[in-house]
Formats: sequence, C-alpha cells, structure tokens
Amino acid sequence: MTAPTQPVLTARNISITYEVTPPVQAVRDVSLTLNRGEILGLAGESGCGKTTLAYGLNRLLKAPALMTAGEVIFHDRSGEDINVVSLSRDALRTFRWDKISMVFQGAMNSLNPVTTVKSQLFDVLDTHRPGMSRSAKTERAQELLRMVGVDPDRLTSYPHELSGGMRQRVMIAMALALDPQIMIMDEPTTALDVVVQRGIIREIMKLRERLGFAVIFITHDLPMLIEISDRIAVMLQGQIVEEGTAETIYRAPRHEYTKKLLASFPRLRGEHGQFVRGVPASKEQR
Repeated sequence: MTAPTQPVLTARNISITYEVTPPVQAVRDVSLTLNRGEILGLAGESGCGKTTLAYGLNRLLKAPALMTAGEVIFHDRSGEDINVVSLSRDALRTFRWDKISMVFQGAMNSLNPVTTVKSQLFDVLDTHRPGMSRSAKTERAQELLRMVGVDPDRLTSYPHELSGGMRQRVMIAMALALDPQIMIMDEPTTALDVVVQRGIIREIMKLRERLGFAVIFITHDLPMLIEISDRIAVMLQGQIVEEGTAETIYRAPRHEYTKKLLASFPRLRGEHGQFVRGVPASKEQR
C-alpha cells in the first residue's frame, strides 16, 4: 500500500502524566503524523500508553490524567488548522464525532442496554445534526447499518439481542454517523472470535476505501497491523521506539522490542514458516 502524504492530524511532543503518588508519566514526548486516508497502526504491550495517547489526541483524558506538554493540530479538509488542545468545551463538543470519532476498547459493551439501536444512533444525530427531520435520521440510521453489514431491521433491537460482532458493528456505525475524517479504533476486535474479527477488519478496510477517512488502529497484535496498515508506530513505556511502513517494520525491524513483538507470534508453517498471519515472508526466509 502507498500511504497518502497530506496530513490530517499532527501531534507534537505529547506528554501525559497520571497525577497520583508518585506521578506516572504514561506518555513521554510522543510525536506522530496521520496522513489523510491512511491507516496508522499503533502497537505495543498492555500498559505502554497506547490508549492514553489516543485519549489525549481526542481530548478525552479525565483526572488524574493530564496532558503536560505538546500540541495536537487537526488539518480540516476545508484547509483550516484546528488546535485541538486549545478548543473550548463547547467547541470541543462540536469537534468530537464530527471531525474525529472513536471506537473505544470494549466498545461492544458500551451500548446502553435499555435503549434500542435506533435511539442510540439518533442520539448522535440529535446532538450534532439538530436540523435533520425524523425521516432523514431514520434513513441515515438504516444506511449506517447497511454500511457495516447489519440488517436495518435491527434498528429496533436492544443490545442484548445482538451478537458481540453485531454490537461492535453498531459501534462502528455510530462512529461513522457524522462522516468523520479520522476514526480512532482502540482494540476494536478484542474478545471476538477469529472469524468475527476478520469480518470486522474487512468491513473497516472496505469503509476506509469507500469513505476516505484515516484510521489510528490500536492493538497489541502486530501481525494484524502489518496486514492492514500503511504505517506502524511501536510504543514501549510511553514512547514511540520505532516507526515505519508496514513492509519495513516486517522486513527490517530496527528496535529490539519490535523484533521481540514479531517473534512472539507463532508462524503458520513450521520453524521457518512462509507466512505470518497472511503476510508473505521475504525470499531470504523461504
């Protein structure tokens, strides 16, 4: 894959501290650029700061977490540059979901259990598109479910009536409701079986191609990121220790931690296997 070169998000020197006793510096001087329409994979072990960084990029941090340094610039398709860190509370409410949306870790359990799928999709549209008629909102909700591979008849269902994979697809539909330019996906296939995971990943890839949004895809599953990402950033102890194209990360990892992450996943064809989760090995490895 060839990554686009027009940036949609630029983060510079981000540091985030949990103000506990003693303080914990969860993210340390992290800089990254997300290009328009690309998939940027963010890999690393649990506790390395991936989710904290994602929350910081979207101004979702809550006490005791505090961004102590850095800036986040959103490059709107209109040509305007928006300093996310300096947005007021009202401006931030307008910005989120409209410009950047997020599928949270454990998202399939994030739906309100006592309201229907339709009501929850309507909540997003009521808040951000108050001028839409009820019929237009219904049409949009049906379209969103079709986009993620869910029968529109499920609009009247409650979350407990859906499978885990369907709930996850509904959460992705909610994240797409306002046609955002960036979607941050935090472990979107966690707790799903392998077959359902692959279906979700295929849907994300098709939607990205169709709608053109950029993705920050967070997971500890480096082989998966190698399959789907344009570029990958590897995090360790709050820092990005290596960044490059998916091909470079797979063929020629530089950092010892990246090499260990790759080595931690079993190959499919014996000791000198030709494939890692669908990624062909180099001629030297065959």
